[in-house]
Amino acid sequence: MSAKRKTWVYSPPKPTKPKVPASVKAEVERLAQELIETALKPQHIKPPPEDAQFNYIVDIYSKWYRHYFYFCAKYASPGPYAISPTFEAKFARLEYVGGEGRFNLAFMRHTGAWVEIYPDLSLLECFAAILEDAFFQP
Repeated sequence: MSAKRKTWVYSPPKPTKPKVPASVKAEVERLAQELIETALKPQHIKPPPEDAQFNYIVDIYSKWYRHYFYFCAKYASPGPYAISPTFEAKFARLEYVGGEGRFNLAFMRHTGAWVEIYPDLSLLECFAAILEDAFFQP
């Protein structure tokens, strides 16, 4: 048996993510709630179908997790073989990158991976992209 050989390799420290200030969090939550109530819910939440066999959206909401802000849709799963009566799907993610309220905007791909397509946008530019771009439909 040969002995394993150990070598030294340079491993630089990972860059730290900026901490989101409380004022930015509050502003993002306020504007996101306004966007959800005025645009996203009226556009995407419809009454449940009479012969419900497929999933349908029952709620749209947002939440913070570390330095990420997510837009989520809650779906009802009415079929007889449903594992759970409801489930959550995140459809847009804002990543705080610092500066004067700058964010990277990403969508959830069908594979479950986040794809960042708009780097370094302001908050209002992110919300406009969520409304206009087909990638961010729940």
